[in-house]
Amino acid sequence: MIHLCKRIISMTLSKAQHKTLRGMCHHINPVVMIGQNGLTENVMNEIELALTHHELIKIRLRASPAARKLFIDRIGKVSGAELILKTGQVACFYRINPAGSQLESEN
Repeated sequence: MIHLCKRIISMTLSKAQHKTLRGMCHHINPVVMIGQNGLTENVMNEIELALTHHELIKIRLRASPAARKLFIDRIGKVSGAELILKTGQVACFYRINPAGSQLESEN
């Protein structure tokens, strides 16, 4: 179910969809890196652009485990993206593009 509310998209993925997206995460490169400056407004803008363009993105988080958890939670809340995979310093997020899913057209 997709519900549009301002810029935030709320969705629920089935286990099969989640598993498929998790498999796709392994084959993509990080498009955003969060470094020593943390999760700044500019970084959030880049994440928004990447999610709109790619739908499925990988982010490299160079921070302590506690900071990574905070960054991941904030990215999910602010962008409306769903966390697909979290392994070490890498996290993958998915948010469907309301203009039309690129991932569906590729399959």
